[in-house]
Amino acid sequence: MTASTPPALLPSYDYIVVGGGTAGSAVARRLAERSSATVLVIEAGPDDEGFDGIADPARWVAFCNGSLDWGYEYAATSLVNGRTMALPRGRVLGGSSSTGALHWYRGHAADYDAWAAAGATGWSFDACLPFFRRIEDWEDGETSLRGADGPMRIERSRDPHPLAWAMIEGAAELGIPIIDDPNGASNEGAALANLTQSGGRRWSAATGYLHAGRPLANLTVLTRSLALRLTFAHGRCTGVHHLVGDRVTETAARVEVILSLGAIDTPRLLLLSGIGNSAALGRLGIDTVADLHGVGANLQDHPMIRAVNFRARAPLGPIRDNGGGSVINWRSRPGLARPDLTAICFQRASAVPELAADYDLTGDVFAIAPGLMESRSKGHLRLLESGPGGRMEIQPNFLSHPDDLEALVTAVDFAMDLVETSAFAKLFASYLAPGRRLDRAETVDFIRTTCTTYFHTCGTCRMGTDDEAVVDPELRVRGIEGLRIADASVIPVIPSCGTMAPTLMIAERAADFITGPH
Repeated sequence: MTASTPPALLPSYDYIVVGGGTAGSAVARRLAERSSATVLVIEAGPDDEGFDGIADPARWVAFCNGSLDWGYEYAATSLVNGRTMALPRGRVLGGSSSTGALHWYRGHAADYDAWAAAGATGWSFDACLPFFRRIEDWEDGETSLRGADGPMRIERSRDPHPLAWAMIEGAAELGIPIIDDPNGASNEGAALANLTQSGGRRWSAATGYLHAGRPLANLTVLTRSLALRLTFAHGRCTGVHHLVGDRVTETAARVEVILSLGAIDTPRLLLLSGIGNSAALGRLGIDTVADLHGVGANLQDHPMIRAVNFRARAPLGPIRDNGGGSVINWRSRPGLARPDLTAICFQRASAVPELAADYDLTGDVFAIAPGLMESRSKGHLRLLESGPGGRMEIQPNFLSHPDDLEALVTAVDFAMDLVETSAFAKLFASYLAPGRRLDRAETVDFIRTTCTTYFHTCGTCRMGTDDEAVVDPELRVRGIEGLRIADASVIPVIPSCGTMAPTLMIAERAADFITGPH
């Protein structure tokens, strides 16, 4: 279904899926396999099968800011000591599922009940669970909470790194339960990671939905084709202008256009096409098609501290799995309804550039990266220039909510406590970056210097029923016929997990909304 040379294009298709990333791969497959309807996927990046390194889970860090990355960054604020932050996003078939850290988590049941309470009616956990189960091919088989024989293979490590085990056993010493499955009845505790891999090789959405299934003659995947703008007639989205080589081509959609470009490029394409705040569009010389003020608003992400680094007592050996292998989820304070903090490990040094510049991180070094999974700070995406290559301001407003900073202070202290447990006796030699325990003021400054993204950007075209919602609960863009969104941009409230599993769940539901329940 994919090829090194562009396929012959028809002038029109029943469905056009713009974006062949995590969600787009799933939506396109489901639409094509359920009928004879013709489906076109337009993906800006190359075919994933042309890059051998994608299959190796340990090499994902190399893709950040590389040739398969969009090269986006978050804008600076004084809250993070004036730093910009790289925002890795996969620019390849399969999107970030082909380039990211392979984590597979759906979060807590209360996350999705919060969606429903925020106006995404019909999106409670009980309503979403069947779609999570439909997606999965979980190594332990089917349960009431997990799926089997789905398109996405999910496995634990077959040979976890000693650091992964130390994380789990050290957490237990600090009073955090050890759990078998962080996608089970509760996500609170320490566990081996759930990873999208099969036999130690990455299993992306492109692998599971596009490459592994039977070929479909009615599905066309066009890579290296950048979407420029949508076309409209009489209040209906009728197609897409996109590049084929260096030529602008207009391809028509007879039934629907589905946007699956992610939480950055879906609102960007909408704005370039005249869907957004009319006053802001007017300042850029863009004619308004639909005045939807929510486009680009409500940007949410999880802040990660990258990272607390330690000198190792002995060589750490080759990198295993995705360079981590375990996860800890816990509560920053008593009385919370669900875990709000998380921590992963790195089997090598890991630091934002500002931290790396101040310390010698060479030699045998490991790191612990705590993060906040119930962040309250919200930001925005704004166009600063019109045109597909125009500048944007992408602003998460990290640490703007005081509760977020307080929780992260607790998280950094936890990382310091963790390495002093007996579980780390054979691993931990000394503090490195920072070089000692910190007081509270020093911890706050450390957080402002090392805060970065967990790569979980979402919410910029949120669903709901109020006037600020961009899509309704069936993911239809308000005020425009024939246009739907299926990606992380529609998430109303960020869940306490990575966004790959929720994004694929959204894609599966979108396909059901379009074609009927399956």
